[in-house]
Amino acid sequence: MIDFRSIDELSRKLAESVPENLKVLKDDLQSNFKAVLSSGFERMELVTREEFDAQKRVLERLREQLSALEARLDEQIDDKSD
Repeated sequence: MIDFRSIDELSRKLAESVPENLKVLKDDLQSNFKAVLSSGFERMELVTREEFDAQKRVLERLREQLSALEARLDEQIDDKSD
């Protein structure tokens, strides 16, 4: 999920970068920027850094468990072949 505060901040910065003669449209542009950014980010199915890091930790734990299981299996196979 995207942090909508970041989208608000980005849309505000985009609106502030509009040339001076278009400043009258600033509020309208800012809401349009926000809508376009939100829609684009949703279509890209982005995740937050926190969500990514959490999934990375889960994957690391699963890899450790898989390695331990593989080691146990190899050990049992070695014991049976002796």
